[in-house]
Amino acid sequence: GGRVYERFFDCPLDYSQPDRDQRVRMFVRHIVPLGKEGKVHELPFILYLQGGPGYECQLPASVKGGWHALAIKEGYQILLIDQRGTGLSSPINADSLEARFTTTDEKAEYVSHFRADNIVRDCEFVRKVLCEGRADGEAKKLALLGQSFGGFCITTYLSLFPNSISKAFITGGVPPLVDSPDAVYQATYRRMLSRNKQYYDKYPRDIQRVRTIIKHLNKSDVELPDSGTLSPRRFQQLGIFFGFTGGFDKVHQLVFKAADDLATTGKLTTHTLTAIADSQSFDTNPLYCILHESIYCQEGNASLWSAHRVREEQFAAEFEHSWDIISTREDSSSPVYFTGESVYPWMLEDYAQLRRLKDVGHALAERSGWGQLYDTSVLARNTVPVAGVTYYNDMFVDFNLSEQTANSIQGFKQWVTNEYHHNGLRADSRVMSYLVDLLRGDITDL
Repeated sequence: GGRVYERFFDCPLDYSQPDRDQRVRMFVRHIVPLGKEGKVHELPFILYLQGGPGYECQLPASVKGGWHALAIKEGYQILLIDQRGTGLSSPINADSLEARFTTTDEKAEYVSHFRADNIVRDCEFVRKVLCEGRADGEAKKLALLGQSFGGFCITTYLSLFPNSISKAFITGGVPPLVDSPDAVYQATYRRMLSRNKQYYDKYPRDIQRVRTIIKHLNKSDVELPDSGTLSPRRFQQLGIFFGFTGGFDKVHQLVFKAADDLATTGKLTTHTLTAIADSQSFDTNPLYCILHESIYCQEGNASLWSAHRVREEQFAAEFEHSWDIISTREDSSSPVYFTGESVYPWMLEDYAQLRRLKDVGHALAERSGWGQLYDTSVLARNTVPVAGVTYYNDMFVDFNLSEQTANSIQGFKQWVTNEYHHNGLRADSRVMSYLVDLLRGDITDL
């Protein structure tokens, strides 16, 4: 359905000092509808900002379905950008940092430039190159689509370069305008608890199965095929799938298989351990762990492992230390609760590749020299047409915090629904279609 051009751009690492030698390579897949290659300098662009942070943008097998098809139908050519630090855009991992730097401070300083503010500046750099020679006005602007963290980036884009945007669509990613992550985790832990209860309502026998697995992991040193450690606390992180459509069933299948392994062989098989390791991408996409909490930090605030602190201080009874005491509990009906999107300092021990980034992760958690990601005064005067969907039961981006932000952006058209979870854009093409209709004022019933 489209011709793909693979483009690379040489961008400044630090846009406050663009003349310095330090550069990052940006990779963009540019999709032009078949038969319209001759209009590559005329057709408007829609740029997609991927969720994360720390995940590359996948090339779709086809653009004849999903939001890609709708974008082409609306007359756009598509830009799929690997955000800096991901995919083919100067990827961040233990190997790449060790090849360039020798000290922890150097590595942490480098990674500190990979937040939304510079992601947006990279997009602006790409826009100027691709739109060079076009007439001033709408022809030089980008339409934006942001999923999850991509919506955070769009809000930063609206703050920094509103005149470069023709319109914007946000799916499950209207960011909380907070100064630090604490308020975010206070809200999302409550949603994690709710989803855990729904999970065990659907699969009540998994209460005992999970307890059995936790007991085994508590008394055994279980090494994963990728050399990571499957600790009880790491097993609990499978709850991240509770935030997606079909997530309950995915976790149940892993729990069911693991419990069956223990019942039949007394240990977890390679098949099961591989399935668990493959479902956790923190090693392959390390930015998601070491830079995650900084996406909520504004000027002068350090994250200080916020999710870990909030869990210990406010939700210890529900989540903390269950792996230590479960062997002594007589009440076999007491469930072990899974955690969600939260990242923790102990991940720098349990994940093989993250171990090599342990000092960097701690240095970034203690860093307070972050800049401002949003300009609330600019957002309050916004004139860019913006529509966004907020999922009422979203486990990752709290509905109440998102609603506050939506109300603070002038002209923001918000759609609230409980029909979808966080991955609604991928789960149903109607999500994008509805937002397009909402923005143009032509709403039809789903």
